Amino acid sequence: MPNTPTPRPLSHDEAAALTPQQVVGLSEQVVDLSDRLNGLQQQLDWFRRHVFGQKSEKRPLTPDEQLSLSDLFLSLPEKPLPGKAVAAHTRQPASRKQDEGESLPFFDRERVPVEMIEVANPDMAGLSSDQYEVIGFKDSYRLAQRPGSYVVLQYRRPLIKRLDTQQLSCPPAPVGVLEGSRADVSFLAGLMVDKCAYHLPLYRQHQKLLDAGFTLSRQWLTQLFNQGAALLEPIYEAQLASIRAGRVIAMDETPIKAGLAGAGKMKATYFWPVYGEGDEICFPHFESRRHEHVQEVLGVKPGADKVLLTDGYAAYAAYAKQNGVTHAQCWTHCRRGFFEAQEAEPEAAAAALKFIGALYAVEETIREQKLKGEKKREYRLDHAKPVVERFFAWVAEQFERQGLLPRNPLTKALNYARERRSGLEVYLADPDVPIDTNHLERGLRVIPMGRRNWNFCWTELGARQIGIVQSLIATCRLHGLSPYDYLVDVLQRVGQQPAAEVAQLTPRQWKTHFAANPLRSDLSKIQNAQ
Repeated sequence: MPNTPTPRPLSHDEAAALTPQQVVGLSEQVVDLSDRLNGLQQQLDWFRRHVFGQKSEKRPLTPDEQLSLSDLFLSLPEKPLPGKAVAAHTRQPASRKQDEGESLPFFDRERVPVEMIEVANPDMAGLSSDQYEVIGFKDSYRLAQRPGSYVVLQYRRPLIKRLDTQQLSCPPAPVGVLEGSRADVSFLAGLMVDKCAYHLPLYRQHQKLLDAGFTLSRQWLTQLFNQGAALLEPIYEAQLASIRAGRVIAMDETPIKAGLAGAGKMKATYFWPVYGEGDEICFPHFESRRHEHVQEVLGVKPGADKVLLTDGYAAYAAYAKQNGVTHAQCWTHCRRGFFEAQEAEPEAAAAALKFIGALYAVEETIREQKLKGEKKREYRLDHAKPVVERFFAWVAEQFERQGLLPRNPLTKALNYARERRSGLEVYLADPDVPIDTNHLERGLRVIPMGRRNWNFCWTELGARQIGIVQSLIATCRLHGLSPYDYLVDVLQRVGQQPAAEVAQLTPRQWKTHFAANPLRSDLSKIQNAQ
């Protein structure tokens, strides 16, 4: 690499010899270099914070916002609480010493198998049964684990010969959810839950099986997952249709590497998660981040009075304009620009964050008072709308200031807010629209978590299947359902369910129709019978 000559400052004589045009040129170069230096410094600060610093965008409380000890003591009631007279004596400190290992149950007895171990009482040694009386028991509990949690179900079918007709007969083996497969529905459901809910890649599950004494191939596990996802696809499509039918839809995109792009390279593809009003989430997969994928997910002419809530990506604005959809924008994404501008413009950024913090304080009050419908709308108009108007008036004032360069992070944040004002104000007059897309961000967190564990998908089809299974498991979490119990039931039920009623198998509707009496696996039936 050639050495770059180190620049030196001009001498007095050289500076005096410069023409006015040369001075202006040098001044422009200094401004340009200063601008570039500030941009590089901002990038360095961003990378430093994301690698070494706190990733949360919470603002620390200032000394003025923190409650002091004197304020705490002043808040105590002035009137002393009534006392209770006791006889003068030395009171021993209260202590309730538990027997070693004694504890209260910390599990659900209906779902957790318990193995009982009888502990002999040494004081009973040498005593006959008529010399003592068992008046009760004390139980203690410890969490234990077997190496692996896999069980082999052995179906023993009697082969008989009729003595009168000499005919042989034997009952057929029970039909599994995958015809001819060695996998029970409990194993298939566990395989999917371990990969998608607990982010345990198939190669690690394969290693666990080998350690537990099984001989099988990793490719077989991949085939099982693919076949299970194919069974669940009609339920996924029904859930996606349910989201589309809702009035308010939140949407985002998140990358996933899927499919080979060459030797040692993976393609950059995307999930486009959508979140519906019924707390349902789906992860459609596409090969790119092109605008037309929004229409492929949401459809053409989705209907009147629809609201699409998103971040500032231009694809959503284009879709909303083309299809007559109200486009609401996320205040968290607006806030992020000012949060990242704190280093460059601390005072102005702090002022913006204070404005936006006041809007979230209004939302917190709405949640505490459990306001709904028209009352929620009126409260937002009375308390949040004036803050929004003051915020955008402040944004206009900032643009009148001199010295804000185009690359300045505060300028970028101000531009982001000003250009999206109409979308940011949608939620004020519509009580069904959230202030941000944080609910969607929480729901799609399973995808980045998966990327950190299984890294990529070998094929685009594999990514689509991940999206199908993850959609149902993530929705189970949103509705407080056990993903394992849900999958065990619907994998058995989906083959018999009429196509017109497949929507009943989505987690939201399954909770109403089948959760009280779900289908169980043969393994659960054996455990319950013991």
